[in-house]
Amino acid sequence: MDSVVYSCAYSPDGKMFMVGLSNGEIRVYSTSNWEITQTLKGHETVSRVVYSPDGKLIVSSGDRTIRLWVTESGVCQHIFTGHTDEVRCVAYSPCGAQIVSASNDKSIRLWNPAIGNCSQILSGHEGAVSRTIYSPKGAQIASGSSDLTVRLWNVGTGECTHIFDDHSDEIWGIAFSPHGDQVASASCDKTIRLWDVESGNCRHILQGHSDKVFEVLYSPEGDQLFSGGRDGTVRVWDVQSGSCRHTLTGHTHSVYCIAYSPKGDVIASGSFDRTARLWDVSFGGSRHISSGHNKEITNVNCSPNGDLIASSSVDTTIRVWDVDTGACLRTLSGHGNTVFTVAFPPQGNQLVSGCYDSSLRLWDLKTGTCQRILTGHTSVAYDIVYSPQGDQIASASLDKTARLWNATTGEHQGTLKGHTNGVMSVAYSPDGKLIATGSHDLTMRLWNVGTMDCVKVLTGHRNSVRDVVFSPRGDEIASASGHCMIWSVVTGERRLMLTGHNSEVVRVAYSPKGDLLASGSFDRTVRFWDVASGQCRAVIQNFQGGVFGAKWIPSAEANYLVTGCQDGSVLKWQVIDEEGQCHVRLCWGATNGSLTVTGTSIQGVRGLSSLNKQLLNQRSAEGEPVNRLCESSKKLITMGSVVSQLRQLSERTDEPSQQQAEQQDKL
Repeated sequence: MDSVVYSCAYSPDGKMFMVGLSNGEIRVYSTSNWEITQTLKGHETVSRVVYSPDGKLIVSSGDRTIRLWVTESGVCQHIFTGHTDEVRCVAYSPCGAQIVSASNDKSIRLWNPAIGNCSQILSGHEGAVSRTIYSPKGAQIASGSSDLTVRLWNVGTGECTHIFDDHSDEIWGIAFSPHGDQVASASCDKTIRLWDVESGNCRHILQGHSDKVFEVLYSPEGDQLFSGGRDGTVRVWDVQSGSCRHTLTGHTHSVYCIAYSPKGDVIASGSFDRTARLWDVSFGGSRHISSGHNKEITNVNCSPNGDLIASSSVDTTIRVWDVDTGACLRTLSGHGNTVFTVAFPPQGNQLVSGCYDSSLRLWDLKTGTCQRILTGHTSVAYDIVYSPQGDQIASASLDKTARLWNATTGEHQGTLKGHTNGVMSVAYSPDGKLIATGSHDLTMRLWNVGTMDCVKVLTGHRNSVRDVVFSPRGDEIASASGHCMIWSVVTGERRLMLTGHNSEVVRVAYSPKGDLLASGSFDRTVRFWDVASGQCRAVIQNFQGGVFGAKWIPSAEANYLVTGCQDGSVLKWQVIDEEGQCHVRLCWGATNGSLTVTGTSIQGVRGLSSLNKQLLNQRSAEGEPVNRLCESSKKLITMGSVVSQLRQLSERTDEPSQQQAEQQDKL
């Protein structure tokens, strides 16, 4: 994300999600497609955003004001003034009849949202009040301050009923348990304390964060507590025992806010690293750590039975992964340069790879040894594929040719000549009778496998054809170039041009049923297209580099896609199409460092986002492509799954100054 996320919140029905940003904007997203629906402007900076209990209003704090917004229209209904210093926090009472605010002016104010007047001022803190919140029944307010105390207040009388003063540093986060019998406080002393509301006793001291703790949040059941801090982690605690269950890593800077989705076991976190991330917290299963490639991934492929994934990389290796767990089962070494492509046969324990040095290698997956080296190309072997019967291999090379090889013996069987520039992609038709090739010469060619004659030349691309793939029925071909295109095999005519990517498309892949087309691009996104209409159904954004590999995993149970990225990551996604909505969920991933996957929980998730409204609503895009996205739409946020696009205002790479830190770390 390109602006610091100070606050985030879900609407009560879970249909909307909003973030409050350091640039003064509030951005509202639809959780069905993660499209930005509104941008609310007025604050100089936004410290807190909260929905009213009925979801009809939004209240926000920042600068020295509180603003009340109408959710549906985005109109600012009231501006509350009275605080003499920055307003750090704001919250709705459970019934929605009152708003509480906390400020650097050491005061807490109660407001009537209907008329916008201050009904009461709670005084007593001797330092800035960073956080305040209502109890579940609304009878009490808890507040945390830089005076090192947590205070409980009677809402009716305005009296301070308890003072908890065991922290040794400033308090930034406060949360009531769902039953109202406990208060959690997060402090710059690196601890979280759980307080008994009735007795005032400290039940637990939660230790594990290595730096200041800024935020705490109870799960709806009250059995778990989530915390975020300057160490960049989100931690999940067992409330009963006080032990840390899980540590969610992925943020690269302070975590300021956490929100729980009303729809399920998903939490969102916002950070100084300008990202918002979604985490699946339905924990379970065994823990596994996977190491990834340490350089760019050039391609990925899946075994026909759906059990294995292979990835090729600039790091000169091929890695074989377990589809279910993400475990790296084997690393194949032997190529002396970049491995551009890898393919599985229809059956058997073999693998074939193509290299920058123009050679192909056949590998035995059981032993990890190279069985044969196939030579003949005079330039980079850029793509490779097995025939549907598994008896033949086709390879594409920058030497302007495609070559056919006996898959068993490695014998060269023929050369397909005709392209006037390097051949970048090759694919067999499902019946094995045709081969399609794509080239730097901007054309696709169809070849008769038996005669090796070119039977059609498909023209119309304005950029190199980087990938070609037949539909499962074999009646159409999809191509990756400046845009995705879908062509009729019979007529050679283009049926659809799918516009939306704002850079060249590198990879295309049909889903097993043929109803969806996935495309990966240099623009760091993967898009999912409805093959019939050309409509873009969903987008995965904020990859840390171009997406050079995209392949569907054969599965009778669900749609799974594996992606390979320029940053060295391999990620497995589940694509869910229900009730007319297309949702994408990250299953596991392996990066160039490591990634911990616990059951279905993801740590270090890059997440999910969605498409600009202009692209999401478009249908088949015959004719001129849509205009390039505005600058704000190019910036992608991590939520993974999901979930923001924010415009960068400034580059902040260093720790803030003491004064800035006091303002930015308060949240």
